[in-house]
Amino acid sequence: MADKNTTIRSGSKQPTAYQVRLRGHLSAQWATYFDGLSITLENDGDTLISGPVADQAALYGLLRKVRDLGLPLIALTPLE
Repeated sequence: MADKNTTIRSGSKQPTAYQVRLRGHLSAQWATYFDGLSITLENDGDTLISGPVADQAALYGLLRKVRDLGLPLIALTPLE
């Protein structure tokens, strides 16, 4: 059963935008690896990867790419 604080968007045709926060900076060369998602380098040394993600399968693929980088995942936040 879903937690009452969890939003489930099953059946939604619109992609959900997400922000992924990583510890460490990625260089600009990684932009193509993340299929056009925006990469922002924060002053505190973190990297933000953000943009629309088509569905849960695409979100899983994004998280696999993050895992393969070896940088610590700090947060995954849906944007509204």
